[in-house]
Amino acid sequence: MPRSTAMTLSPRERRLGYAFALAAITIFSLQDGISKHLGQLYPPVFVTMIRYWAFAGFALVLAQRVRGGIPATAHSKAPWLQIARGALLALQIVLAITCFAVIGLARTQAIFAATPLVATVLSVVILGERASPLRWGAVLLGFLGVLLILKPHGDFFDMTVLLAVLCAFMFAVYVVLTRMAGRLDPPLTSFFYTGVAGCAVICLIGPFYWSQLAPLDWGWMATLCLTSVTSHYLLIKAYNILDASAVQPLSYLSVVYASIMGPVIFHETVHLSTYAGAAIVVAAGLASIWSEPRTI
Repeated sequence: MPRSTAMTLSPRERRLGYAFALAAITIFSLQDGISKHLGQLYPPVFVTMIRYWAFAGFALVLAQRVRGGIPATAHSKAPWLQIARGALLALQIVLAITCFAVIGLARTQAIFAATPLVATVLSVVILGERASPLRWGAVLLGFLGVLLILKPHGDFFDMTVLLAVLCAFMFAVYVVLTRMAGRLDPPLTSFFYTGVAGCAVICLIGPFYWSQLAPLDWGWMATLCLTSVTSHYLLIKAYNILDASAVQPLSYLSVVYASIMGPVIFHETVHLSTYAGAAIVVAAGLASIWSEPRTI
């Protein structure tokens, strides 16, 4: 939980919090680009498993440093809920890497931008949360933006883009499960299960997809692991200072980064409708965030 609210933050603390958040989101985007590169060459399950080794190691190190160590951190009032959300995220990452490789980085991230809107709907249905008319309007607008992104070009509709829709839905479910877990367990416990449970699940299937990495790609894999640990650490630092509602709008920068990396680095062809749809989805997401009730 943030240690202070926006009302008590000094300008220096606020700048530091946003610097941590911006750095984390930038590194997450670099991580996506490396994942796309490796996912085009090796099975996404294999890439995810190696990445989770670093992620789980980082979670264990953090748990060991707190009072009570790993046993205290691993103690949960809802262990099966924590395991379920950890497993779901691991599988979602496998599908996300597949989407980056098959659909393209820019188009996939444009669809992923709708995740908070899907989470809004699921939170109302599953958690019984209330949404204002403005938020419902933002959800409707965002879904129209997604339809524009999915718009067939010519007479051909690429069915593979539905994988990105499924992936966004999976992450929205993960967000809702995380909110449920947050009502019962502290954030570090949830983070612990995200890394360790996810690693355990992916290691059940990852070895069957073991591949021989080229020497250069070992360097890319090491960089992927480093970015995974660094980005999560920086995000934790950001949340120690800022409220989640302050950090969330910055996450839409990943769409901007992807729209640059996709065409420039990976030579993806991105149609104007994708950019227009992404702009609509991002605008709807920001409107949804700003319409949330604030607690002082």
